[in-house]
Amino acid sequence: MRTQVAIIGGGPSGLLLSQLLNRAGIATVVLERKSRDYVLSRIRAGVLEWGLVGLLREAGAAARMDAEGHPHDGTNIADHGRMQRIDFKALIGKQVMVYGQTEITCDLYDAQDAIGATVLNEAEDVALHDVTSSAPYVTFTHQGVPQRLDCDVIAGCDGFHGVSRPTIPAEVRKTFEKVYPFGWLGILSRTPPVSDELIYARSERGFALASMRNPMLSRYYVQVPLTDQVEDWSDDAFWAEFRARMPAEVAARLVTGPSIEKSIAPLRSFVSEPMRWGRLFLCGDASHIVPPTGAKGLNLAASDVHYLFEALTAFFRRGDETALDHYSSRALARIWQAMRFSWQMTMLLHNFPDQTDWDHRMQGAELDQLFTNPAAQRLMAENYTGLPY
Repeated sequence: MRTQVAIIGGGPSGLLLSQLLNRAGIATVVLERKSRDYVLSRIRAGVLEWGLVGLLREAGAAARMDAEGHPHDGTNIADHGRMQRIDFKALIGKQVMVYGQTEITCDLYDAQDAIGATVLNEAEDVALHDVTSSAPYVTFTHQGVPQRLDCDVIAGCDGFHGVSRPTIPAEVRKTFEKVYPFGWLGILSRTPPVSDELIYARSERGFALASMRNPMLSRYYVQVPLTDQVEDWSDDAFWAEFRARMPAEVAARLVTGPSIEKSIAPLRSFVSEPMRWGRLFLCGDASHIVPPTGAKGLNLAASDVHYLFEALTAFFRRGDETALDHYSSRALARIWQAMRFSWQMTMLLHNFPDQTDWDHRMQGAELDQLFTNPAAQRLMAENYTGLPY
């Protein structure tokens, strides 16, 4: 089997890259370790920067998002009961789109099927070979049959636990990591959202987030210790804790119901450099992880896809390797800015086990500035809605 670009990973970044490349006349094969049903069962983020909205439209995979997604002009920050709306549209003339990552993945699978792209789910024992040569290849097993895929370029879109990043020699890779001493307990419920826009809430009991997927599907989170287990939390216990962390007027209008999904996610900031090794290019979670506080995980993967798509198009159409040579540095420059924003939001809104009274006061002072200073609000709006590609 041969293709121009072998894409390792059939999540949203791999599928989006494949869709864009195929529409540009560049052949791909996507190898995904899990089944399609498994990939589509994963519950992930749902706040899209407008750059990602544009990429989905360019990929011909935005029709359902445009019909069912919810543009948001702002977001809300709460601090011990008081609440301030950050008006993105008024401050900088931009929006975000609320549309679930699972829905994006479904739309991209449908788009790939419609153009006859090759996506092989349940591809096992994937290994990358000769990635520093001009003729790399991938071996894998599919439906019990060992196979070889020859290609010109490999895009590693296979996430934090995939094979792509470890293919880069350990002596070449440099990693940066911060692990946070808490997780997010999240539930999904078929209830109307408590707010038309997201609410990020700081309280003496810890952080909470009110989010949504559609007018009858809500996604809520509370900060919990890493020692907690999902089994420790009944639905009633979650709702009581969530109410206690929200401003009183928000808690009063909260509609509760049975959870249809419940999980605890640990938080970390992680970057691996470089994102290129020969003809292997890392994309998305294969190279970086952000805490969800700034809604940057999927959006950072999208900016990687943008830079890599531009570079591969120049390479295959004109034989120009300049953009490929600069892919890692271009992507990392934007990644580190998003890392800073996600880290800042996480440090600002959560309770930490070793916090002093001074630390709490500094959080309050920074939030005071955000609540009252238009320049601080503009800076948040610029970062939240997405820095330019």
